Amino acid sequence: MASSFSISVTFRMNLVHPNNHLCFPHLQNGVVRFRARTSITWQKCNLKLNMVPGRLFSGCRDTRTLATASSLEIDGENQAIVFRSRNLNENPMNLKNGMNDLESQLQELFNEVKTMIQLGKENDAVDLLQANYEAVKEQMASGATGIEEAAILDVIALGYMALGDLRTVGSLLDVLNKIVNRLKDQEPLLDSILMHMGSMYDKLEKFELSIGFYQRSLEIMERTYGNNSSFLTMLLLGMAKVLGAMGRASEAMETYQRVIKLLESSRGGENEELVVPLLAQGNLLMKEGRAPDAESPFNRILNIYVNTYGEKDGRVGLAMCSLAQVKCAKGDVNEAIDLYKRALQILEDSKYMELDDIAMEQMRIDLAELLHATGRGEEGRALLEECLLVNEKYKGKEHPSSVPLLVNLATSYSRYKNFVEAERLLRISLQIMMKTVPPDDQSITFPMLHLAITLYNLNRDEEAEKLTLNVLRIREKAFGRESLPTGEALDCLVSIQSRLGKDNSELLELLKRVLRIQEKAFGHEGEEVMETLKKIVHYMDKMGMNNEKLPLQRRLSILRNKHKKMVRY
Repeated sequence: MASSFSISVTFRMNLVHPNNHLCFPHLQNGVVRFRARTSITWQKCNLKLNMVPGRLFSGCRDTRTLATASSLEIDGENQAIVFRSRNLNENPMNLKNGMNDLESQLQELFNEVKTMIQLGKENDAVDLLQANYEAVKEQMASGATGIEEAAILDVIALGYMALGDLRTVGSLLDVLNKIVNRLKDQEPLLDSILMHMGSMYDKLEKFELSIGFYQRSLEIMERTYGNNSSFLTMLLLGMAKVLGAMGRASEAMETYQRVIKLLESSRGGENEELVVPLLAQGNLLMKEGRAPDAESPFNRILNIYVNTYGEKDGRVGLAMCSLAQVKCAKGDVNEAIDLYKRALQILEDSKYMELDDIAMEQMRIDLAELLHATGRGEEGRALLEECLLVNEKYKGKEHPSSVPLLVNLATSYSRYKNFVEAERLLRISLQIMMKTVPPDDQSITFPMLHLAITLYNLNRDEEAEKLTLNVLRIREKAFGRESLPTGEALDCLVSIQSRLGKDNSELLELLKRVLRIQEKAFGHEGEEVMETLKKIVHYMDKMGMNNEKLPLQRRLSILRNKHKKMVRY
């Protein structure tokens, strides 16, 4: 007798971002939910907003910069790298001139390294950095461990950071750490070096060290420039980011607010430089689940761009998209949909982005997800078809990037029970994947499992079972027998084999294996665990295993009551 449990593609909509590597889905509520890293889950809307401001924070007028905020990217984030000479009247003139010469040499070194990296001459950049490191090591071996050596090591570390060599950066910071800890706060350039160290330790995810160096730099700068100087803004932004990463959200929020006030007093309330702290503040509020509070900073970003560039500028469209995500998180879905539509129209009319731009594609997918979630599937599907057509126009019909888009369309058709069309699209996506990756590559299991589920819904269980067994084999090899992707394939297999009339004892063992995987991944009280317990109890009841069933029934009852209370409150 077949089980009463079934599988289906759940449609929240959890669409796939085409530029992400196909990632494995999760098990929820006994059904298959496919997620991608950048997709919106509209019911929860725990969103990471990725709006790109028009230009990044530009620093201060009196700051000498080795690189502007937009000229170097470290780990995908724009970093401002600055040295600042303070007016040290107590120092002799020759010391000040020496510092100026040192700054010029450091700037020249950094610019040369940056240019090599931009030209793809990474090996030459490494050779240059290594030569300078050997030179400074000789100076240190002779007993010179002052501000000059610290500044040179700082720039060398920044160079390796730009190259992505985090191991070398860590080693250099260990050496630099020992030097700066012995230096007095009055040393010129020290505040900037400490700020750079704070940023680099942040990249290395050594947050306690990062915040320590940021704090010391802040104390020096406050004594030098005062508590209300705009010189503090870049440093405070770095500190706030680290505080947020450490889970100290309230302190981070206060720091972002301090930056906003400093910029308002020095630049005015409508200056574009306010976008960066407002964006960071809004993102943190969203991360903390405070969508209503996040609406204010994102509204303000939108107003700044409208007032600065006019209503039809592409930056206004980007700001609208971020605000749409906030509206979505608040549950104002219709407002979010309207904002997305207006934003996409502005971006297309202004030609601010190419039609095949990654961000444009993601916006269409996000909007399509919302439209499906609100029952406007035809509108959503039209957007998904537009994504596919644009992709095919710019990249060709069989380009691997079309696979997630085909899966998205198939998911849409499955949602509305058009499994025949879903099968057609999934077979095309699978054919493309088979030409692109080896037959045992884990990424191929994503459209393959989708196809298995579609075939199950078409009552073609033998084909569905064959595909699912293949998915299971590949995932066990790629991720391990106790991995979540393997558990997902097992869960699908149970439903298929149950309808095929396979032995209940074998199915029960598979479910127990799924339970172990879910308990490890989601905890013993997760909703996914509860759903699998229901299935296990169901099979034990069918097999007359009353003694074994009773403790699981009690556990299931406790979990049901807990989740009912969670829903109620």
